[in-house]
Amino acid sequence: MPKKQINVRVEEAVYAGIEERAAAAGMEVNEYARQLLADEANDLRHRFLTAADHFAEEWADHFDARFGPDHQGAAPSARKDGRAA
Repeated sequence: MPKKQINVRVEEAVYAGIEERAAAAGMEVNEYARQLLADEANDLRHRFLTAADHFAEEWADHFDARFGPDHQGAAPSARKDGRAA
């Protein structure tokens, strides 16, 4: 598949941040940037993230009620025989 080239100028601080994230991902800066741009152009990924965001908004209160806002989990409710549910 033919490839197109994109040249982008960014501030030094932005580049340093990108360089740091690329290193953390074990990637070269150009490889990292290429992956970010590919992800951004992926319609299926955007649809998934939109649906996930909607799900999180819809069910956040239920998750907080069950697992607690500190993500430590609610205490299991006891059964009649004294064992954890």
